[in-house]
Amino acid sequence: MTAVPANCGLYTTCIASEFVKQLFDCNVAGNAQSISPPLTIDVPTMLACQHLARVLADAYSNPIQLDLDMIRYNEALHKRSTRMVATHEDSLLEKFPHGQERLLEKPSVILDSAGRIILWYLPDAISPWIQAEMEDATIGMGSLLMKSMTSGLDTQWRTFPSNFHASDRHQLTPGCINLAPCWFMQGREPHGLPPADGFTPKVSAALKGKGGPKIIISMQRAALLASAALRVMHPKLYWASVATHIKLARWAVERGLSDMSTCLQFWASVFNCAAVICNRQCPLHRDPSSTPKGFDVMSSVGHYCNGLMTLSNLGIRLQYNSGAMVGCSGHFVRHGVTYTGDHIVWAWFIRDSLQNFVGTPRPSYATYMGVD
Repeated sequence: MTAVPANCGLYTTCIASEFVKQLFDCNVAGNAQSISPPLTIDVPTMLACQHLARVLADAYSNPIQLDLDMIRYNEALHKRSTRMVATHEDSLLEKFPHGQERLLEKPSVILDSAGRIILWYLPDAISPWIQAEMEDATIGMGSLLMKSMTSGLDTQWRTFPSNFHASDRHQLTPGCINLAPCWFMQGREPHGLPPADGFTPKVSAALKGKGGPKIIISMQRAALLASAALRVMHPKLYWASVATHIKLARWAVERGLSDMSTCLQFWASVFNCAAVICNRQCPLHRDPSSTPKGFDVMSSVGHYCNGLMTLSNLGIRLQYNSGAMVGCSGHFVRHGVTYTGDHIVWAWFIRDSLQNFVGTPRPSYATYMGVD
């Protein structure tokens, strides 16, 4: 295990994550043993962690196994699949047909035919006060969200204006921004060996300048909760991400990158990137940059109704109400969301290129019996 400096935002996250893991183990085992909360976390965070651990345990106790092999599917899945490649998606469905479509409303974990975990579904996992914090923080990002929409081709659907709608309550600003204390800029994300052409990680545009640390601090409690969920969902990926964060922080200090060092110091998530999405219709798509063997965590909040997440290649739909958390590979699972009202998603994800940059080995799939 990697030691996290006490002055790092990730320090409290790691303590809280171990607390969630201990509570999860007790809940799954049916053990009534009382776990004392760490003194370093406040009461709202403690209560949120206890609630999350119960929902994780409920999901773990409700496994759903599919007749699908993740390894064979990933081999057939083109590395750059998006919603625009309709013919490719059709051929995948022919090769890997799913059964009768089903709607999930209760916490569940979806497995492949060999017991590898495809997805964690955690409805009502986010405590109400953290939902309120996330909404307030999103309102505070209004100027950045306003600048995010493009006037380019509709193939750039993630920031295309017609996919967004104004807020019913006139507080939220529609848009989509990426936040990362350290990442490779678009088009410069290497694959394979670390870059030899001079490209190095940068602070994402939305976090540059004096406002960056303020945004990061406003996200810390939600970042802690998503990270604690990953501690249970995929322990090896969690620890690999912690190690990557510490290595990147040292790298930034050694090169005198003060802005990056500050952002990394306050960043409280084991995920190295986050997307904040407000009032965007989300068509069926894949996220090509997601790790096929890992998990992204999507946290949904807002004042909306009829929330539904469709997992088209699995034949599953999820009731996607405010407070829901979903963990899966956005590359493996083709997904889309519909709703009515004001909808905010904070999507936490890990860039494998950063782990590669600092020499962190890539973890394999999480398995059902391996979630301990």
